[in-house]
Amino acid sequence: MSAERLSPLEIMTRLVGFPTVSRDSNLDLVAWVEDYLSGHGIASHRHYDETGQKAALFAHVGPEVAGGVVLSGHTDVVPVDGQAWTSDPFAVTEREGRYYGRGCADMKGFDALAIWALVEAQRAGVARPLQLALSYDEEVGCLGAPPMIDAMQGVLPRADLAIIGEPTTMQAVTGHKGGLGYDVHVRGYEVHSSLMHRGVNAIMAAAPLIDWANRMNAENRAKPTSDLAAMFEPPWTTLHVGQIEGGTAHNITAKNCRFGMDFRVVPGEEPEAWGALFLEQVRKAEAAMQAVRPEARIDAGPRFRVPGLRPEENGAAEALVRSLTGDNGRHVVSYGTEAGQFQEAGYSAAICGPGDIAQAHQPDEFITVAQFEAGHGFMRKLLARLAAG
Repeated sequence: MSAERLSPLEIMTRLVGFPTVSRDSNLDLVAWVEDYLSGHGIASHRHYDETGQKAALFAHVGPEVAGGVVLSGHTDVVPVDGQAWTSDPFAVTEREGRYYGRGCADMKGFDALAIWALVEAQRAGVARPLQLALSYDEEVGCLGAPPMIDAMQGVLPRADLAIIGEPTTMQAVTGHKGGLGYDVHVRGYEVHSSLMHRGVNAIMAAAPLIDWANRMNAENRAKPTSDLAAMFEPPWTTLHVGQIEGGTAHNITAKNCRFGMDFRVVPGEEPEAWGALFLEQVRKAEAAMQAVRPEARIDAGPRFRVPGLRPEENGAAEALVRSLTGDNGRHVVSYGTEAGQFQEAGYSAAICGPGDIAQAHQPDEFITVAQFEAGHGFMRKLLARLAAG
């Protein structure tokens, strides 16, 4: 591959052109990035998932020493199925001061800027290292970052801090809620509904678990909030069931019911503690079912776990981002990101990227030209800082 030097917009256009929906492979995108970096003398490393159909990619430029900066993004995007797009979602379309395309905001715009910065750092030279880390499966529970971070250890020199480029309108975000999710399968026993006392209705057995979530939400909302929790919207831990399915017919006790139980946990509370409370409720519901039919049961398997991002005392990532953006406000978000996973692995971490999270996952997703240019300016300032050491 020739060492063509692409602009950030040209790189974003290439990345958006790969339909890396989480349910599909991202290997074509990974191969393109790998080849592009290689053309500029940058070696990169893949780390595959267990299927071999997805991979993370990470790379390092600058001196082979510890203490560098990681620019972290994810390669997967959410589906466009059923959404009314007015242009091709997998092509960048510019109109009215905006770049439209799936992932322009979340978060191939930042990925493009990070790739551009890595190449520029290689060309110009830096005294302090710069690293790129591109994950997979962020959109389905931040599943790809932990194995990627583990794989980076011993392969790349250990960096000090990570900037996760989720769209924050270039504000310095230093905290987010933790997350925990379960896939629940309630297995009942079918009988005619006129004899329902002889069977176990899986839907009706699931209902108390969902009602428990409602009660916990009401209790959490009524509790006094800590100063840290008060920064979030809403300032309490939330429990949510977004999908449910089950049953065969109106006159048959439901044999199966499936739903997801998700927790978004404020700092100061542990996702695992909430998980333990939920599993206790599951055991109680299962015991009631088995008192009628011993073969009835409830399977509750973890779907994802995302640690929260805690604001750091004198955090290196926060200090760097604030110095580059000039933002001195206190910002947190209620959604989860890979920043908490970098922090849990011992990196100082902060979130800062171009675009608005309100556009993420939407039909006609876009990033404004102004925001993209602001991200470009951020990268230029970062390169100057790294060049100076």
